[in-house]
Amino acid sequence: MDDILNFLRTPNAEDNHAYAYVARTFGAEALLDSHLPMLDLIDMLARDYNTIDSTDPRKAGLTYTIRVLAQAYAEHPAYRREWRP
Repeated sequence: MDDILNFLRTPNAEDNHAYAYVARTFGAEALLDSHLPMLDLIDMLARDYNTIDSTDPRKAGLTYTIRVLAQAYAEHPAYRREWRP
């Protein structure tokens, strides 16, 4: 699972940099309808995955959620088909 978490963080960071550029160029108002809060949530889920106990029944749901979120980057060259939910 570490490979998908590392993958998910890479395009997530790229998107965050893009939003930062937009904010610097056009002002913070340009981010009002952005996906920036979702990017923060994705990073939070990735961090939580590493801390949740393997016997916790929520782990399976979190695994599925991470796979669904990674699928948003299916066109990214580093995305692997085996990560599909």
